[in-house]
Amino acid sequence: MDSICLSKKSGAFGTVNLPGSKSLSNRALLLSALSSGTTELKNLLKSDDTDRMTEALTALGISVERSADRSCRVTGDPSRTFTSGDLFLGNAGTAMRPLTAVLAADGNEGHYVLTGEPRMYERPIRPLTDALTEMGACIRFLGKEGFPPLEISGRRLHGGKVTIDGTVSSQFITALLMAAPLASGDVTVNISGDLISKPYVLITLDLMRKFGVEVEHDDFRSFRVRGGQKYVSPGSYLVEGDASSASYFLAAGAIAGKVRVTGVGSGSIQGDIRFADALARMGARITFGEDFIEAEKSVLHGIDEDFNLIPDAAMTIVPLAVFADSPTVIRNIGSWRIKETDRLKAMATELSKIGVKCDEGPDFIRIFPPASLSELRTASIDTYNDHRMAMCFSLIRFAEDITINDPSCTKKTFPEFFSEFERICV
Repeated sequence: MDSICLSKKSGAFGTVNLPGSKSLSNRALLLSALSSGTTELKNLLKSDDTDRMTEALTALGISVERSADRSCRVTGDPSRTFTSGDLFLGNAGTAMRPLTAVLAADGNEGHYVLTGEPRMYERPIRPLTDALTEMGACIRFLGKEGFPPLEISGRRLHGGKVTIDGTVSSQFITALLMAAPLASGDVTVNISGDLISKPYVLITLDLMRKFGVEVEHDDFRSFRVRGGQKYVSPGSYLVEGDASSASYFLAAGAIAGKVRVTGVGSGSIQGDIRFADALARMGARITFGEDFIEAEKSVLHGIDEDFNLIPDAAMTIVPLAVFADSPTVIRNIGSWRIKETDRLKAMATELSKIGVKCDEGPDFIRIFPPASLSELRTASIDTYNDHRMAMCFSLIRFAEDITINDPSCTKKTFPEFFSEFERICV
């Protein structure tokens, strides 16, 4: 297994220009494919997850032309005369879930098999497929019931009311909403339970609006998509920098110096910019601009908070907690268990390697920082093919040498992460 050794560093200073958001990139690619007209996507993320989406769209017969300057031209097919076949989607939830919904609603009797990496076969999808089946979809599980791989026979979905569990993954709601305009009439999506990761659903609504489809909602308890709406290309769309990726560099600044990220700022539509607010509550000095966020070192304090709204960025609170002067509790993060790995278990396991005590609960983790950073142990951190594990534990280098196993897993969202991280460390 490849690894990278990160030697201990005393500071972090500089500016990082963020790559495009994964969530925005894959949503924009799919909506462009469903739209009439050609869309120029700018600052599109180049990563494993967006590669899986572009490969899938190309296999379906969509013209996708990528350029070296992070731009991409997509010529849409609103008639959805897709090419039938097998689609390999890796471990990209932002590709598997929306494509499942859209292909189930193709209306042209296409036949598709959606496969992925072994971990994808452990990530549930039944809440989405049950809702689609209720609307008339024909979907068959090829392995374990309720999990990919899937066989889909496309057909025109009918409108009406459908209920979906909101407590497992917001990607299910995103997928259903993106496919709703393809149904034969009005669609009302009722949410059972408390909807998690609401900011990610807001991203979906914003993108759909930019591509010509309005969605009404009742404080996230139900959503209504009026029939007859069509996706129309906006001509061009600029993808914001990835707010989740920003968290690692902002954390570096809060721990060890002063770091600015550009590409996101006070006007961002991504909920993960609220990570900066959590940093401020821990004691860091935070400055917001229209197109930047800056974090400066200060004494960090433990916090006890619910992070249900930003579960991905909340992972970066774990290494920050190691540098705090009191315990930290990260709550309402049960969704971590069905991500790229069981992130709660993985975090607890790897924290123990560096000598940090924690309590792992069903949907929370409590971290007890050492009395002195000198008590930390150098270790080889396993990343479980999870990009966020690799990026989070890289921050431990501000206290001790650390080795990150399988660093290439960051290709999922941030292929240049380690070169950018090294550049700001002094």
